[in-house]
Amino acid sequence: MHKAGFVNIVGNPNVGKSTLMNNLVGERISIITSKAQTTRHRIMGIVNTEDMQIVYSDTPGVLEPNYKLQQSMLKFSQSALSDADVLLYVTDTVETADKNKSFIDKVNKQPAPIILVINKIDLIDQQKLETLVAEWKNMLPTAEIIPLSAKLNFNVDYLLKRIKELLPDSPPFFEKDAMTDKPARFFVTEIIREKILEIYDKEVPYSCEVAVEQFKESDKLISINAIIFVERDSQKGIIIGKQGSALKKVGTLARKDLEVFFQKKIFLEIHVKVEKDWRSRDNKLKSFGYNPE
Repeated sequence: MHKAGFVNIVGNPNVGKSTLMNNLVGERISIITSKAQTTRHRIMGIVNTEDMQIVYSDTPGVLEPNYKLQQSMLKFSQSALSDADVLLYVTDTVETADKNKSFIDKVNKQPAPIILVINKIDLIDQQKLETLVAEWKNMLPTAEIIPLSAKLNFNVDYLLKRIKELLPDSPPFFEKDAMTDKPARFFVTEIIREKILEIYDKEVPYSCEVAVEQFKESDKLISINAIIFVERDSQKGIIIGKQGSALKKVGTLARKDLEVFFQKKIFLEIHVKVEKDWRSRDNKLKSFGYNPE
């Protein structure tokens, strides 16, 4: 009998959802930085064995939206509640159990089995962990609680064992050689965006979006032309930096990661354009793959 199902990962920003997703998939599918709101889309990573297909979904951290881009991000997170075969609600040892209670209420109402993952247990002692587990039992009474450390890969094996046990009998949803539902261009934009989040401070990274204008692949080389969109002229200056130094750094770091990701030599050219207030404009959000309403 073949098992297959959607294992959807939800939770607040910065609790380690993307690190956990990459550990479970065994590939670097989601970008990871120390900043909140790193993940903007719902990203699938697919694990195949002969008798099983696990379709993991990483989702944006749940937050109260301040502009249309964040509304779209929240929709990606909420959609993950409706089609889960197994729901992983990820929290950590830093945040309190009652943070974002309205979303937890929605989690409680969905019918799929819930695994509550308490991440970052390497940061606290056993006594504090036991207190936290008791608090979460009150918040999500039907959830199975698994404490772990995604960063140290501690107890992730046990989580994987439980996921496999909870998967329903089903034929595969995707081709058996599929790794993700996203095209190659998507990972180019995500890796460049990761470098922007790492290099720049304050609001600047959140005002940026990346688009790929050209992606030409040959046997040994991929030639990529990408654009970083910002909302204001002042941000364009910051992204480019003095004599282009900051943009050059983004390009160098992104190219190295892209070469590892695609296992090919990469020629990468990046330009910067101003697209005023794109985060609040429906047509722009749609062109970047978001679903505003």
